[in-house]
Amino acid sequence: MSVTDDELTALALAADPDVVVDADAVSVWALAGVDAEGPLPSWYMPAPMRARRFPGWRGHVVRLSVYSVIASFLAINAYGLCNTYGQIHL
Repeated sequence: MSVTDDELTALALAADPDVVVDADAVSVWALAGVDAEGPLPSWYMPAPMRARRFPGWRGHVVRLSVYSVIASFLAINAYGLCNTYGQIHL
C-alpha cells in the first residue's frame, strides 16, 4: 500500500497536536523493525561511503591530479597571494 504526499499532508493537518500519548505506546521505529540504537537514525545520517579505488594507471592520474592541486595551493600561499577570499583590492 502506497501513501501519497497529499494524503500524508491531509492526515498531518487533520491530526490533533495536543493529544496525550499513552504510557504503553509503541514507537513507529519498533513497529517498522528499524534499529534505532544510535544517536541518529540510519535514514537521517547513513554510514559514510568508502572512497572509490582506481586501479593501474588511472590511480596514478588521480593521485597526480590531487597532488597537483595541493601543490598549487601551497605555491600560491608561498608567494603571498590570497586563494580563499577572492581578489586582492589595494
